[in-house]
Amino acid sequence: MTDGAIQSYVDKWLAIQPQQRVALGFVDPAVRDERMALAAFEQELISSAYGVREPTVAAAKLQWWAEELSGAAASGGRHPLTKALFASERARAIPAQMWLAPVLAAMAQLEQGTSSDFAGQVAAARNMHGALATLENAWWFGPEAATDAAAEIATLSHLVFALSRLEFDVDRERLPLPMSRLARHGLSRSQLKDDSPARREALKAQLNELAAGLAAALGRGQPLSTFRGLEGRTALATARGAARAAEPFAELHKRQARTGPATALRAWRAARQAARLG
Repeated sequence: MTDGAIQSYVDKWLAIQPQQRVALGFVDPAVRDERMALAAFEQELISSAYGVREPTVAAAKLQWWAEELSGAAASGGRHPLTKALFASERARAIPAQMWLAPVLAAMAQLEQGTSSDFAGQVAAARNMHGALATLENAWWFGPEAATDAAAEIATLSHLVFALSRLEFDVDRERLPLPMSRLARHGLSRSQLKDDSPARREALKAQLNELAAGLAAALGRGQPLSTFRGLEGRTALATARGAARAAEPFAELHKRQARTGPATALRAWRAARQAARLG
């Protein structure tokens, strides 16, 4: 991308998902820029929803995005990413509610507390991340494309990433481990800050459930963007590897930024699937 303003947002996305630098080599150059812009836009919404500790500030940022997207089809937008996206006819072919859905879902979850159990945690996270996956599939494959697998992968991949921030988010209302998991392993909120056998076992149990869900979703054979396919495969390898490790939390951090031959193979497989089902 030659636009420096847009490139800065792409760089933010790639800083959080460094494996996607490998995926870019498998994306058609004719559409690579607009697909990077969409990925960067998704990351901006995620950062607005989770990266701001004060709920009122997060709500204000998300309200701005809601207003921006409501008028973008007519005005072309004000934000550099909105301008880049709505310069394409593809953006106007996507129903307006698909653009607004992830923002509205993000606003709705700002005051959510910790889920009672794993199923509730997945359902709560899927409202926003499923909407992002639906938007992405509409951009890559058309508004009628199946989205169940993409929504599940987006949700579960987020929950894998959330576990790596466990020590940072202990004081937030929404913990990355559900209450039933804490109770089963005899953990209090304050005990999540420090390593212990109980915390390790709770993390491993959570990671095993996340891995099972990711494997099932990846096996459905539904359309996934190259980026989503790689994200899901990376999250699956991360969850499985960390669940087997003696220190799962440390292993989570190691694997979040790891790239190498395995990443290239996953990206190639993701690109093949995207091309076959697109």
